[in-house]
Amino acid sequence: MAEISIKEGSLPFEIPRVDTPCHTYYKIFGKLSSNSPRLVVLHGDPGAGHEYLLPFAQLWEQFGIPVIFYDQIGCASSTHLPDTTGDESLWQESLFIAELDNLLDSLRLRDGPGYYILGHSWGGRLAAAFAARRPLGLQMLVLASAIASTETVNLGNQLNRKALPPDVRLALEEEDQKGNVGSQRFKDAYAIYRRTYFCRAGPPPPKELVPAGKNMAQDKTVRPTIYGPSPLRCTGSFRDWTVIPRLHQIAVPTLVYNGDFDTSHYVTTVPFFEHIPRVRWITFPNAGHMCHVEGPELRERVLRTVGEFLTQGLNTR
Repeated sequence: MAEISIKEGSLPFEIPRVDTPCHTYYKIFGKLSSNSPRLVVLHGDPGAGHEYLLPFAQLWEQFGIPVIFYDQIGCASSTHLPDTTGDESLWQESLFIAELDNLLDSLRLRDGPGYYILGHSWGGRLAAAFAARRPLGLQMLVLASAIASTETVNLGNQLNRKALPPDVRLALEEEDQKGNVGSQRFKDAYAIYRRTYFCRAGPPPPKELVPAGKNMAQDKTVRPTIYGPSPLRCTGSFRDWTVIPRLHQIAVPTLVYNGDFDTSHYVTTVPFFEHIPRVRWITFPNAGHMCHVEGPELRERVLRTVGEFLTQGLNTR
């Protein structure tokens, strides 16, 4: 078992259009000086912050892989930009790719053994887009319940709703069409949707998810601008986003995984498997979008799957 070493800090991040001095918060588990490539973890939602992914820090103890978490700009412990709410021209893929580049350069992660990337959910969008650029130093890629395009994730949400009880489906669709996503009827139905596809543990929700909820409640800049008001369909700045035409450019071995009951439905996962040249796809039975916190057995399976892939590659069984 590797000795636990934790370091945190913040890195200056310059955004040309923003006058506010900005920084990116990061937290490192393990020693960057080790011989292993370092794993950079990209969180989801957007705006959730890194805390809900902290179980992946165990990859340092179990496999000797240093793990780096960071909070994307606009949320959690990184700089918040409330004055940019609704500015769709700012909140684009290029902003987050520039932040990731800045992190890699500032921590000198391209040097030596290089780095791995794990992107979860929304973070998987960014991870796939970044890997398609064939960046220097990237060794392997993990796309965890990731999203290949807005069109496919919207379709996946429709298919998931069809599998719900008719009254729940009707409540979601009627209230969403009316723009009443704040109504009690919608909230009650959406709670069932989340327990079925988002996180199948609880209630109450796993403690790892609590900070994410607080982060998004405290700052409503990023997610509403990028996704729009509805949790069921994207109408914000990423409404036409897709990485599918770029997936064939990903040159590194890639692990794709999702849950059998996942907001990242099969229709938004299939393009990764069809278009990435060197790829493995694993689906965890009876698991949701947050399978890494859905009980100790499932968590261990997820961590073991990721750790063995990063240390053994596509030869892992």
